[in-house]
Amino acid sequence: MKYVDEYRDGDLAKGLAAAIAREADPARRYHFMEFCGGHTHAISRYGVADLLPANVRMIHGPGCPVCVLPIGRVDQAIRLALDAGAMVCTYGDCLRVPASGGLSLLKAKARGGDVRMVYSSQDAVNLARQHPDRQVVFFAIGFETTTPPTAVAILQAKALGLTNFSVLCCHVLTPSAISSILESPEVRRLGLVKLDGFIGPAHVSTIIGSRPYEFFAEEYRKPVVIAGFEPLDVMQAIRMLVRQVNEGRAEVENEFTRAVTRDGNRKAQALVAEVFELRREFEWRGLSVVPYSALKIRAAYAGFDAEKRFALSYAPVPDHKACECGAILRGVKRPQDCKLFATVCTPENPMGSCMVSSEGACAAHYTYGRFRDYSRDHAAPAPAPEGVPA
Repeated sequence: MKYVDEYRDGDLAKGLAAAIAREADPARRYHFMEFCGGHTHAISRYGVADLLPANVRMIHGPGCPVCVLPIGRVDQAIRLALDAGAMVCTYGDCLRVPASGGLSLLKAKARGGDVRMVYSSQDAVNLARQHPDRQVVFFAIGFETTTPPTAVAILQAKALGLTNFSVLCCHVLTPSAISSILESPEVRRLGLVKLDGFIGPAHVSTIIGSRPYEFFAEEYRKPVVIAGFEPLDVMQAIRMLVRQVNEGRAEVENEFTRAVTRDGNRKAQALVAEVFELRREFEWRGLSVVPYSALKIRAAYAGFDAEKRFALSYAPVPDHKACECGAILRGVKRPQDCKLFATVCTPENPMGSCMVSSEGACAAHYTYGRFRDYSRDHAAPAPAPEGVPA
């Protein structure tokens, strides 16, 4: 297929749905996590879950970079805008993430802070060039997809001799989040979610390749299928996962062969390795503190590190007590399980990060699936024959 509409063909979707229904063993239940928020959005927007048999359940993961951004990091960016007088630049979704004291970056802007939405890290560099008398800070968030452009921005700022540009680095790593879901002691508090396999992220995998997921297939015996973001991509990945579970395999398979290779984008990886190094630990919203799960700027580029330039300290801040974002990000609960969902918490008035980003599970369900009957997700499974796992 060559064109995007071919990946949204209704007849092909019906054929894939019929194939999944034939291959899914009615005597067992299948629980697959789509890690990436882009997949969550696609599943909700195109009604993919409604095409699946009742015993195949999709579980939302923490793959939305805005959703996993902890309040304490947003507070740092707000302090830069309101207290340090810096021009803070970031992507649009970040502006509305709830922070301490009922603030957000957008509300900080309303209070007089110089907060600007940018479409790329290059925009922030350009602003630093246009305003040499101002300190310009790029609030950098995202997984491995958005990290190389941040590295390029720092390298460019160094080449241009910009002394008024710095980066508040909050880039996080996908494999660490998957590990946290599978083995973190936090699971004991929030509840254990059964997982039979993962749909691997698309854009992230174009950078890191499929190789990093092989550890999860080998060590945890969890199959991973990397998929594109179109509905037929997702459905084909689900079919591939069903086959692996039925055959007792745990491998990394690549449905998204038109963009992802085993080794990924080595040039991008080299740029990231030159500018960044691992943090010892980093707090994720919903996942608590995850060791070696984020990046910081190397000492060679310390002059562009906003945390050092402005001597920023970090203080963790708990989420709203009634907000279930933490459990939703882990897949333990669904958006509809939160008392605030679609009542107090809406995209216009988000109480938690999962309702802010269009890739957040709550926002996706509010926009596309608010009135769907989810009772079948908790229906009792059919009794398993002797010797067959439930």
